[in-house]
Amino acid sequence: MSRDRSLRLGLADFSLPWVGASNGQRGRSALRRNLAIAGAGALTAALLQEGCLGQGAPIPHRQTYDDGGATIIEAGVTESGTDEDVPTVDPHSVLGVDPSHGPFTGGQRALIRGTGFGGDLRVWFADNEVPHEEIVTVSPEQAQVSVPSGAAGPADVTAQNGDDESTRRTLENAYIYDAFYLTPSSGPTSGGTEVTLHGQSTGWDDSTEVFVDLVPCTSVEVTSATELSCTTPAGVTGSKAVRVRDGDGVDVDVLDAFTYVDTNDGYRGGLSGAPLSDHLTVIVLNNATGRVVPGASVVLGQDLETARTTGSDGIVHYGAGEVEPTPTVTVAMPCFQPITFVAVPVDTVTVYLDPVLSPLCIEGGDQPPVGGVSPSNATIEGQLVWESAVEFTRMGWTNVPPPTGPDEEYVAYVFRPTSDPKREFSLPDRSRAVTFETDGTVGYSFELSSSPGNLTLYALAGIENRQVDPPTFVAYAMGLTRGVITDSGQTTSEVFIPMNIPVDHAMTLDVAGPEPTPRGPDRIDIHLSLNLGEPGYAIFPMSFRSQLLPITSQVQFVGLPPLVGALVGTQYIITAEAVTGPAGLTPKSVIGQLSRGTSDGIVDVSGFVEVPVLLHPQSNDSWDGRSLAVEWAPGGRPVHLSVFEIQSGAGLVNWTVAAPADHTEIELPALRELDPELALMPGPINVVVSLAHIADFNYGVLRFYQLTTRGWLAHSRDTYPARLAE
Repeated sequence: MSRDRSLRLGLADFSLPWVGASNGQRGRSALRRNLAIAGAGALTAALLQEGCLGQGAPIPHRQTYDDGGATIIEAGVTESGTDEDVPTVDPHSVLGVDPSHGPFTGGQRALIRGTGFGGDLRVWFADNEVPHEEIVTVSPEQAQVSVPSGAAGPADVTAQNGDDESTRRTLENAYIYDAFYLTPSSGPTSGGTEVTLHGQSTGWDDSTEVFVDLVPCTSVEVTSATELSCTTPAGVTGSKAVRVRDGDGVDVDVLDAFTYVDTNDGYRGGLSGAPLSDHLTVIVLNNATGRVVPGASVVLGQDLETARTTGSDGIVHYGAGEVEPTPTVTVAMPCFQPITFVAVPVDTVTVYLDPVLSPLCIEGGDQPPVGGVSPSNATIEGQLVWESAVEFTRMGWTNVPPPTGPDEEYVAYVFRPTSDPKREFSLPDRSRAVTFETDGTVGYSFELSSSPGNLTLYALAGIENRQVDPPTFVAYAMGLTRGVITDSGQTTSEVFIPMNIPVDHAMTLDVAGPEPTPRGPDRIDIHLSLNLGEPGYAIFPMSFRSQLLPITSQVQFVGLPPLVGALVGTQYIITAEAVTGPAGLTPKSVIGQLSRGTSDGIVDVSGFVEVPVLLHPQSNDSWDGRSLAVEWAPGGRPVHLSVFEIQSGAGLVNWTVAAPADHTEIELPALRELDPELALMPGPINVVVSLAHIADFNYGVLRFYQLTTRGWLAHSRDTYPARLAE
């Protein structure tokens, strides 16, 4: 049989495009990638026989083809009937990497499959060696690693036991470093997520196009040859390929680069465009579905004569002579929450209206759909692994002290990072516990349900006592694994979390609160978390403290991990909240995401935003629905944005008003006069006023997430009851 025919038949069912290749490169690169991915089995054996792979273990049988069909050649039997062609079994090999590609920044979890792996296994991607603490050797045929950074394109993967070069084996082009990656890497199915593409050795320019799942991205803005941003289209749940096309029509694809989930990431909508001159465009969309909202009312300033309704495209245009400098823009629609942007300095306002969840909307037939498509969770299965002196055996919890009483026991839990650094640690349900008696091969098995995406997991192991009230859990060891790829309705298995990080550090804080008002605050709640990057924050059992004001001594946290090994490059995050009463009520002032790269030294926690004082309407006054006024004491961190949330109908219909900090007196349009269905519900209301300090703030590019605490480095807030007149 000819070599060409053998390759053609052997690859017939395994043809895959080379991720990251241009059109001109794909033909020859596809074969390279197929050889790297195929691994064990009949295909690998056939390729080895043809001399296409110089390394790797021969397989004990292979398939050949003739006019009569396939023939199985068993090991030890050759076509010529002699022993000369019997393959020699290599005790060491690298057969494949799963997943076979990832970002050039590294950090992705990958499983290396081969033979002859030892407990002292070393692994290289191209010339970059994986640190020892980031290798979990599961068996002689499998090891989990954290992929190091590398150059975009194919990379050889090499394995070697310790310093024994006789065990060194290389699989060529076994891993592909993607040419670019996205942040954020997930967003809602409704689209509208503003993503940034980070490339390596790319040449992006104004002719570059971006596609998600072959659907064009909109609003493409090229910052440099290696960075651009765009807005994602709508899609269906799951991981999708992203394509970048240059001006010559050459495509570069990255599989699983973006994941659609049934959530709202908050990065869409807001203010954008060129400085305002004589044209203004207002785009109105449904925040639950991402679809356009026809028939929405748009008002400039207080003048109801400027009111217009959006067309079938959800857009209103104002032209020359119709726009005053820096107008106030209000958007309202029956069955949606109204919103106002004060002193708009740019020519485009993109508004995502939240639905009003009222039975009245159902009866009127206008209730906007919410929630989108129900997400299908993914399942993750794996083991917590302690380093063992004996290869491939299960080790005890060597870095956790033994229980000291009959009610104490070894327990561990696996977590996903949280998006809220202020979240207090909550002891998981007992059904999630990993104990000393849990089954496992090289470790202790766990199972976790999660949303789909590219995930980071962390685990805490320690001593638990559920016989006291409240139950206690003291963590002594931590494990971390990044780059766990999951998809809707699928199970990702063989995830190994090395439990090799001690939880034995402490941090000391010097805290000074804001100027109290007669209404408060009277105490400071302090949260300490660990920023794991885009995935979010790790929370620890001993990472919350509450102290009455004034604080006369330093505050100390214990039970923190050192930022070494897998935690190199991460940071501690300190959030301090000056609140009123044990329930943490308003008035309050919050310092969020104060970062720290070490536990050494004393951390200064001061510079709170001073508490707002609402001048109109004053507490318990009648309000005309038109005027707002606020002030605050001098000092503290500078204020960049004020946000008013006017809540009516016990929170059913809420009006959000956003203004730059120098606009302390605001006039709103009389929506009730325009249409009673657009206005707040008369009767008792709450006016919640927030003052925000935002990093590198530019009001002209305000995004919706900056209307909430998740976009603020520090803020203060107070709530004033009032009554809205008929």
